[in-house]
Parts: sequence; structure tokens; C-alpha cells
Amino acid sequence: MRLINLKRPVAAASALALCAALVLGSALFHGTASAADDPKGAATSASSEANSAAATNGPEEDATPSLVDWSFTGFFGHFDTAQLQRGFKVYKEVCSNCHSLKFVAFRNLAEPGGPGFSEAQVKALAATYQIHDGPNDQGEMFDRPGRPSDYFPWSFANASAARAALGALPPDMSLLAKARAWERGFPVFILDAFTQVEEAEGPNYIHAILNGYTHADDPNWNLYFPGHKIGMGKPLSDGQVEYTDGSPQTVEQYSQDIAAFLFWAAEPKLEQRKEMGFRVIIFLSVFAVLLYFVKRKIWAKVHGDTAPDSH
Repeated sequence: MRLINLKRPVAAASALALCAALVLGSALFHGTASAADDPKGAATSASSEANSAAATNGPEEDATPSLVDWSFTGFFGHFDTAQLQRGFKVYKEVCSNCHSLKFVAFRNLAEPGGPGFSEAQVKALAATYQIHDGPNDQGEMFDRPGRPSDYFPWSFANASAARAALGALPPDMSLLAKARAWERGFPVFILDAFTQVEEAEGPNYIHAILNGYTHADDPNWNLYFPGHKIGMGKPLSDGQVEYTDGSPQTVEQYSQDIAAFLFWAAEPKLEQRKEMGFRVIIFLSVFAVLLYFVKRKIWAKVHGDTAPDSH
């Protein structure tokens, strides 16, 4: 009887197990676009604006945003709770005047891995908002104080009202940090895949835009926005938002804090995902090693690594 050679299939299975560990772990570490408690599973496509070429010529056209050392990047990255709380303060006092956050609920602010508000703080915060609800028993719509289960209401009644007041429809910020990006191009992006710098492309883009208003005589000129003309005027200025933890009250600090907060809003399970990814890599790596030694044990007699039976 001819002996079937299983050496190569077993060795291949061992190699595939190790490859699976790297691929699956990398996928878990990098993650996909999400929003805190998105009830409709909504997804926003990446903006083509961030990848288009500038329309004008000049010495500043080649400017690219500087990289920020974010706490949430890397294999063991995590959110800075104090920074998320400051970022929420910036959103509440500045950004919410125009932009919605419709896929984030008040209760998300108290979930693990987030800004770290207590349940009492969330209840008190939600109660300061008026939620348009209904109909009631009489078939009428009514306003009531917010509850932790409610989603952040928009300051405008509808999109048409926002366009009429602002001249354009401001984008929802729930997924903004995952929908916008600033790609660094070849060959740097190859290294970014290993260092996970690309994970922060959205926050880097937001941080750059907020610091790109460099022409005092033109409030809509932005160094980092494609074409350098942006519909949003300069939203932040030094000392505009008061911090109580001693952090600098500058545009640079504000932009970092709001960018981090918006990335949490789009990726609220980041810390859990990275923890699971690390466990998967460890498990599959150990499994690959065990599979290799099982293969060595099974084929030991064939290779003559052990003494033959006396029978």
C-alpha cells in the first residue's frame, strides 16, 4: 500500500495558522468605521475632498498636516479620559451650534473606554436638553427633558433649516473622524500600515483643518483643505473654551481634544477591540507552535528521528 505523504499539508496548515493570527489580529487592531450606538447601522463614505489635489498654485500648496502623538494609536493604544472630556466640552460649546452628533446617545458618555462620566452626570446633562417627542395620547408632538437613552439632538429642526441659516449643510460629526482622512502617499503609507499611523488619519485631518486658518483677511481660506476654500469659517480661537484642569486654552489644544473626542464617537469600542486582537494573536500564535510540534511528532518515525520499534 502506498503511504500518502501528509507532510506538506500539515506544514502548510501550521503556516496558515500563523498567517491567520497576523491577519485577524491586524484586522481587530485596525477596526472598521462605527458609531456609538448607531441604530440604523449607518456608514459614511470617505470624503473625496481629502484626497483631491489642490486647485491653486503657490509655495504653501505642498503643506501637509503634522502628525500628532495620539494616545489611542498603536497596538496598546487607549483613550485619554481627560482629553475626551475636554473634547466633549469643545463640541458642546462650539461645534454643536452647527454640527449634529445623531448616532451618539447620552448614555455612551458613561460607557467603559469613553469620557468616563458617571451615570448621575449623564442624567443631569441629558436633562438640560429638550427632546421633541411624541405623539402623546392626544396625538400631539411635545417637548420633554432628555433622558440618558436619548441621542444628542441637533440645534436645527431639519436640514433645510440648517442650509437656510448657514448657507450649506454642515456634516454630522458621528463618523467624521472615520470618514475623513489625509493619506501620506507612497512609500510612507507602507510603513504606516505597520506603525498604525493610518489609524489616526481622520483625527490628524480634523486637527489640521482647525489649525489651517492662516489668512486673517480671509476667514474661509484654509491651508489644509483641498482647494484652500472651505465653507466653515474659523470656529476656534484662543481662550474660547474654559478648561478647569489646567490644560492650555489654545486652538492647538482645542483641536487635539475635539479630534480625539470625535474619533471616540466613531470608534467607541477601540480599547475592547485592541484587547481582543491581542488575545487572538497570542492564541493563534500558540496554536501554530503546537501544530508544528504535533507535525514533528507524527512524522518522527518517517524521518528517522526516533529508534524503530523492536517488532
